[in-house]
Amino acid sequence: MSKWLYEKLYNVEAFKKEGQTLFEGIENCRNIKSVRETLLRRIARLFRSPSRGEYPAAQELIRKRDCSLILHNVFSERSEAISGFNAVKAIWDITRGKAREDLKPGFYAEMINWIKGIEGRADFHFLFEQKKKTMISGREKAMARSDELDQIWKIVEKKMGSYADGLTEESQRFRKKQKERILKTIGATETDWQNWKWHIRNVVTDADTVRSLTYIEEEQCDLIQTARKEKLPFGITPYYLSLMENEPNMRDMAIRAQVFPPKDYVQHMAANRKNSNHSFDFMLESDTSPIDLITRRYPNVVILKPVMTCPQICVYCQRNWEIEQVMAPHSFAGEDEINKAIDWIRDHTAIREVLVTGGDPFILSDSKIESLLKRLSDIKHIDLIRFGSRVLVTLPMRITDRLADILGKFREPGKRDIAVMTHIEHPYEITNDTVMAVDRLKRQGISIYNQQVYTFYTSRRFESTLLRVILRRIGIDPYYTFMPKGKEETNSYRVPLARILQEQKEEARLVPGLRRTDAPVFNIPGLGKNYLLARQHRDLLTILPDGKRMYEFHPWDMNLISCETFLYSDISILDYLERLSMIGEDPSDYDSIWFFL
Repeated sequence: MSKWLYEKLYNVEAFKKEGQTLFEGIENCRNIKSVRETLLRRIARLFRSPSRGEYPAAQELIRKRDCSLILHNVFSERSEAISGFNAVKAIWDITRGKAREDLKPGFYAEMINWIKGIEGRADFHFLFEQKKKTMISGREKAMARSDELDQIWKIVEKKMGSYADGLTEESQRFRKKQKERILKTIGATETDWQNWKWHIRNVVTDADTVRSLTYIEEEQCDLIQTARKEKLPFGITPYYLSLMENEPNMRDMAIRAQVFPPKDYVQHMAANRKNSNHSFDFMLESDTSPIDLITRRYPNVVILKPVMTCPQICVYCQRNWEIEQVMAPHSFAGEDEINKAIDWIRDHTAIREVLVTGGDPFILSDSKIESLLKRLSDIKHIDLIRFGSRVLVTLPMRITDRLADILGKFREPGKRDIAVMTHIEHPYEITNDTVMAVDRLKRQGISIYNQQVYTFYTSRRFESTLLRVILRRIGIDPYYTFMPKGKEETNSYRVPLARILQEQKEEARLVPGLRRTDAPVFNIPGLGKNYLLARQHRDLLTILPDGKRMYEFHPWDMNLISCETFLYSDISILDYLERLSMIGEDPSDYDSIWFFL
């Protein structure tokens, strides 16, 4: 759907037409108070009005309830005070014929869909055309339901089949050719390829080398050069480059998005990198670090960061502001600093769990990892040690038999467990090398959990569902699905909160339980995870003039101690749908997104 068509559908004239019942006579009100009272009374009346009968009454009632809740919040004085935007006055101005150039199509889109919802005029777009329900029961009803489930899964499989994954024979043949091409260009052997240290020595950090090894657009080359000039982190392992296509192709879109910095990222980072008044520390780690190398947001777990670099840099990394370059020598903590951090953990007996991350701790040598595990295992109150690492997809040959043995050695059933937290974004990242690395860990009893960041590049219908299916097949448990952090420099990656909820309830829900064990979460700065499926943990306050929803998130410990809530301006749903249409998606496939809070 083009931007022009969106603006035709969602403009001031369409808004006045769709809101006739709700807005009737409002232009004659004497003041804002009277307008507000009139709108709230009509919302209550519309909510109580009977269903029109086209859809099951319960489904329509739930939608009416949700739209009523949203509109009550949007029209409340508290929302206006917090957001600084008066939606009631905007409506009053429109009904009186006053121009409001600040209101964008995204604003009208949200309001129109909510008004349709509370009036029972919003359509339901089901997966397939269902037969009329008849009075059947028992085996006959069970067989009819089974037929419906077959139809649902047929549609799901067709959609999942439109995305590439790295385990198909076609993908394996292509990656083999890519590997051979890279080895020939660099002048290396198969033995080199299987050596993780060779990959680290040959990490690609400049645009010219990328161009010599795979297809890349000139604009992207320029952005990489600018990023390096501005000392922004950039690096790709030869292995990960072998996963990329040699020509323009949507198959590897998510893979490229992991490492190639977009224009808005480079510009924003470059403009603010030296600005002392601008912080990239979205999670406020500086406020939650009681000692160097330690971050603590919860009573029983701490983060330990012995290294602050990786073999490959993810563009949207929450710690990109701390990383200057791949494998920079000063990024490795000294032994004295690590000892002080471990002593601090030993002194705080409330801590039961340590997440070793950074950076990627698996770039440390085997001997350093073993030494770190030994010192942490000697602390009696630590019963779980986790390693956060992405090498399963960036450098799977790092998971050697020796490293797996070291991790397994420190597992003591009933006393201490060892786990690996990884970060696989897309099915096309998974290869047989990943499968074998996972198997080495699993044979040592090491549990592996995936934390996906739900970016624009992984958010098409049933795209992440396919990822879950393959993760479980190879032995990885889906653990968290992260809403991208609200960092300005990574706007290209962000998706509306409503899309994550839609994905969880309309897509993930269709696969068996062990394949959808992930919880969708949003990280609140300085405080930690907010569980998105629990709607009581947040409120949708209002819709801003540009179409962005403003949410108020409630901290996990709000009933335990006095604490502040967190305000968040989301990505515009309309802008998100327009981006999807630009890559070939049909926005109508996502129609229910407006009704997820």
